[in-house]
Amino acid sequence: MPTVVPYTALTGVYTIDPARSTIGFSVRHAMIANVHGRFSAFEGLVKLDGFQPSRSEAYLSIQTDSVDTSSPDRDAHLAGPDFLDAATYPLMVFRSAGLADRGDGQFRLTGHLRIKDVELPLHIHLAFDGATQDESGGHRVGFSGTALVRRSDWGLGWNTPAETGGVLISDKVRLSFDISAVRLSRADAA
Repeated sequence: MPTVVPYTALTGVYTIDPARSTIGFSVRHAMIANVHGRFSAFEGLVKLDGFQPSRSEAYLSIQTDSVDTSSPDRDAHLAGPDFLDAATYPLMVFRSAGLADRGDGQFRLTGHLRIKDVELPLHIHLAFDGATQDESGGHRVGFSGTALVRRSDWGLGWNTPAETGGVLISDKVRLSFDISAVRLSRADAA
């Protein structure tokens, strides 16, 4: 069971555990339902400063060809030139620029997301879900978060008209993050 600990005890460098984390998304399809997907190949580091949380940092790289919506044809289209163009741009990268404590375990993580050759600001609403010692004796932290983006801002604007009016795919995409990270090293000084 996760334990409540003071942020100072969390100070250190963590690696994101891809086997226990999810980087996902959802988007309206045909304006009647949400299609959900995830990326299965990613890695990242989190540097937590529990003394001054605003100095904490995060880095995440995602392999664009690892998109998975449970539809091989759709996944191939998303990884292809109409969308992520994984052959030319194999990685999406997020680098944090700041963290604001909103109280009660809620944060606003700001940074920049690079998709293809476009890098734009991204604001993530982030919740601290707890800390625990895992079965191997490792110290883990958990975070969950969401962000709303317009895919066309990153040049992912492919679409087609829907038979009933409107377009087939919404421009708005909800990103979701469920992160479990294990501490690599501890830093006790601010």
